[in-house]
Amino acid sequence: MNLTRAEAIERTATLSVSSYDVTLDLTTSESTFASTTTVRFSAKEGSSSFIDAVTKTVHQVTLNGVELDPAEVSDGVRIQLPKLAAENELTVKADALFMNTGEGLHRFVDPVDGEVYLYSQFEVPDSRRMFAVFEQPDQKAEFTFHITAPSHWDVISNSPTPVPVAAGEVDGVKRSVWHFEPTLKMSSYITALIAGPYECVRGELTSSNGRIVPLGVFARKSLMEFLDAENVFELTRQGFEFFEKQFGVPYPFPKYDQLFVPEFNAGAMENAGAVTFLESYVFRSKVTDAMVERRAITILHELAHMWFGDLVTMRWWNDLWLNESFAEFMSTLAAAENTQYVDAWTTFSSLEKSWAYRQDQLSSTHPIKAEINDLEDVLVNFDGITYAKGASVLRQLVAWVGQEEFMAGVRAYFAKHAWSNTELPDLMVELEAASGRDLSSWTEKWLETAGVNTFKPALEVSDDGVITSFSIAQSAVAQHPTLRPHRAAIGFYDLATSGADSGKLVRTHRVELDIDGPTTDVPELVGMKRPALILLNDDDLAYAKIRLDEVSLATAKAHLQDFRDSLPRTLVSASAWDAARDGETPARDYVEFVLATIGSETDSTVIMVLLRQLATALHYYVAPAHQKATAIAAADSVWELAQNAAAGSDAQLQFVKAFAGHAQSAAQLDVVQALLDGEQQLDELALDTDMRWEFLISLAAGGRADASVIEAALALDNTQNGQLAAATAHAAIPTAEGKAATWESVVVRGEGANALQRAAIDGFTKVWDTSLLEPYVAKYFAAIQELWESKSYETASSMITGLYPSQLVSQTTLDATDAFLDALSPDVPALRRLLTESRDTVVRALRAQAADV
Repeated sequence: MNLTRAEAIERTATLSVSSYDVTLDLTTSESTFASTTTVRFSAKEGSSSFIDAVTKTVHQVTLNGVELDPAEVSDGVRIQLPKLAAENELTVKADALFMNTGEGLHRFVDPVDGEVYLYSQFEVPDSRRMFAVFEQPDQKAEFTFHITAPSHWDVISNSPTPVPVAAGEVDGVKRSVWHFEPTLKMSSYITALIAGPYECVRGELTSSNGRIVPLGVFARKSLMEFLDAENVFELTRQGFEFFEKQFGVPYPFPKYDQLFVPEFNAGAMENAGAVTFLESYVFRSKVTDAMVERRAITILHELAHMWFGDLVTMRWWNDLWLNESFAEFMSTLAAAENTQYVDAWTTFSSLEKSWAYRQDQLSSTHPIKAEINDLEDVLVNFDGITYAKGASVLRQLVAWVGQEEFMAGVRAYFAKHAWSNTELPDLMVELEAASGRDLSSWTEKWLETAGVNTFKPALEVSDDGVITSFSIAQSAVAQHPTLRPHRAAIGFYDLATSGADSGKLVRTHRVELDIDGPTTDVPELVGMKRPALILLNDDDLAYAKIRLDEVSLATAKAHLQDFRDSLPRTLVSASAWDAARDGETPARDYVEFVLATIGSETDSTVIMVLLRQLATALHYYVAPAHQKATAIAAADSVWELAQNAAAGSDAQLQFVKAFAGHAQSAAQLDVVQALLDGEQQLDELALDTDMRWEFLISLAAGGRADASVIEAALALDNTQNGQLAAATAHAAIPTAEGKAATWESVVVRGEGANALQRAAIDGFTKVWDTSLLEPYVAKYFAAIQELWESKSYETASSMITGLYPSQLVSQTTLDATDAFLDALSPDVPALRRLLTESRDTVVRALRAQAADV
């Protein structure tokens, strides 16, 4: 199944596909569907090649009118094609498997009404699970789909949905056929099929060329009452307006549907004109503002892909980073400049950049432009480098060349390469032409090396407070020693003494400059009065960690909440977190810092990230001797924050959820129980369905709710959300028997779809007494090789990372990991990487714990 780049290059040199005609019958059984594919392609006469087709059974293979023996040419993954002609027609008739892993054609049964819902997910190599295909991005073609399905279903693909044709009745089910028009020329991974009794809200917009573009927002019937379609439409229209102007190309596809689908593995997928989204983005209960903003950014991200990725597509997956980074950068830019989310760069800094810095400091870090030798390399490179660091570096490039010049280069790129495949140099040559800058050295240092640099200020100040020298020291770790050129800003901040900002930390001076080499002098600042706080990388243009000088750090600790603007406040908080993660400052100092300042934070995403970092510090970085007491005291503080937060506010909601997650003492669990029972209430805090599950999972982990209580709650909410929450609660029960039952179900028997397994794993690892997990260290390492070999990538990777014994922060865990890695074959680099990254979390935790002692 693991297509190599060398094979893809050879296949492209051998053949070129023109069209697919795909007929699917989705009514044949609950486990399989009939798939017939006719492919037309040219080839070097007399050559041989293969087509990808992951099947249960291949019934017939006909090449240029000649029947080939399926048993001889098909192995269930590939079909060999001998003696090709100059022009070829291939027909493959097969039975393909419905999946429950979120890959290929995923089948889901709604527990509310028993209806079946299907959706496709093909990135990276899974269109071959639905039809026979030359599965590589540079083999673009037209696709024509003919779908047989129950008549009461809706069927959606890349082309507009046609009027179905009646096709009789089978086993009491009326059937119809949907004959779609051929698609525009595209790669197979962005084709799509979504089918089932989805319901839809429809709209339209006018494109920049005057064309009316139909819009649709879809969800399952049982979720339609919660679908905020107007918000989705509003963001879509804002995104269309922004991208069409910036890219200079009208939206290229005939319609734009957005579909919220169950058991999705990612946030969304950019199928051309038929984008699929994680169903959690349909909010059936009150959610945080951070979650609403995350949905907005995701909507804009996928829309940006319609141009960058779908209209112009990478030749091979080594440019996956550019595909994702560009969409990530553009979605944040669009949000900041053309929606209500004017502080989107604060969100980006807090959420995306922290992910990038974390990924870039793992032993598995790699250059942004990674070497992708095969499909397994692609799968493990959907990471914080590909998305977040790449987007951060694109922002740095925009600062380097200028935003207008950058967009001019992008417009030239789209004009030249529409409907084709490209590589990185194709974009860089246009950016060089538009900006007048030679970007070869920039490309080498930023895209072809790994690691993150750190900025530290070095200054001297006279007795009367005047700066007499100022420079910036740039450093890198020994493993990745590259010092890069940065376009960055330095901000001076002082407490305002009058006016509307009185008492606020406001920027009083800013200088923008190029930072390069180990030391960069800043003569512009000499002679100025030293401010209360000096912030390197002000406005967050550069991709670099920062440190504060002693005076600025003291100001930050005393006045973090007094920053007028959210972005500098976030940058200072990030610096404190980096220092704790790097073992430079005690973790308990960071815990105190968060608890002292988070109550005045106003940005929802920043609150969310700070609470996540607080949890990591408490569970992993605080020294073991102080861990329990610190965690209990922190939970008490979070509960106090919840009580003091404004009634009905986002902060109140986040603090209550965080308290439930941290509650472990008897008194804290009593509070959770009282909240669940309604005996204790906070003003305007909605005790809705999802909040009740939060409390119940907390009680289950604390030993206060048994299986019967969980099943009673599930009976009241027997929905997909309820089933997932119940799985987490059951797995969280802190008994040896409960953990054993979860292990047997998830690992030994492999029960449940992808989402259910992830939910159970979340509960399994939610423990206050880590000794419950000690018996599973040996079992884990005994099981993972077989898991890797027998499961699909999505299932295996989520189990291997989710069940890794990272809660057991000890040398014993490292030794067990090393023993497994020493015996692991070099032929499975993806599995090795998953384990080394998990191992890194324990190494970092041990270092942080030592600093906390």
